[in-house]
Amino acid sequence: MQRRTATMTAAFAGLVLATTAAAAPSYAAGSAAPATTGSAAAHAKGPKGDGAKKLCRRVPRLEKRIDKRIKRMEGAVGTRGSISYLEQRIADAKKDNHTAIAKLLGDRLTTRKGLLTTLKEKQPDLKSVATWCAANNGGKAAPTA
Repeated sequence: MQRRTATMTAAFAGLVLATTAAAAPSYAAGSAAPATTGSAAAHAKGPKGDGAKKLCRRVPRLEKRIDKRIKRMEGAVGTRGSISYLEQRIADAKKDNHTAIAKLLGDRLTTRKGLLTTLKEKQPDLKSVATWCAANNGGKAAPTA
């Protein structure tokens, strides 16, 4: 019985492979016209808007998140996640002669300092987006006349 099932399964798999290989995809060279489905046609039209409304709804949360991260990174030695906290951990690792851990933490420190710089650069951009959203009805599309 098992041999019969295995044979039937192999035959069915071969049949499926043969029919799929015979049908050329719509993007293959030499095909007459690309096949369009309902969802492909909908995507071909493009987005309905530029996403401003959704972005304007997210701006307050993004501002809070960025402010919170900047405050944490600029925190004191006792603040977990701050740059000074990480520098203290590196000093402790070096003092205990844990060079591998000190190197790992040093790489983290470099990344964190770069992130702090990036966040501070993006903060004014986000504030200008918030100003634009306030002036443009929360990013809602203007009615076409």
